[in-house]
Amino acid sequence: MERLRSSPLHANISTALDKQLESIHVVQARRKDEIVSASSRQRHGPPRCQDERVVLALAAALRALCLATLKVRTVLWCALQMTVPK
Repeated sequence: MERLRSSPLHANISTALDKQLESIHVVQARRKDEIVSASSRQRHGPPRCQDERVVLALAAALRALCLATLKVRTVLWCALQMTVPK
């Protein structure tokens, strides 16, 4: 969109995109932790408290990703409106 406008977009747009990318990386890390926890639970028996913490961390990361995605959708829509000629 910056190329179409021939000028840089507002800094909040790139900030929102960076936050969404960071949220994606956090969700990926929490999912890997959950997989490791689930595989170790099958080998060594059920340590329930640790497993619940891992799942809650994944749920919190998914919530943050949802919020970041909503913000990015809004920001990109605004950027599109500024880019498209009237």
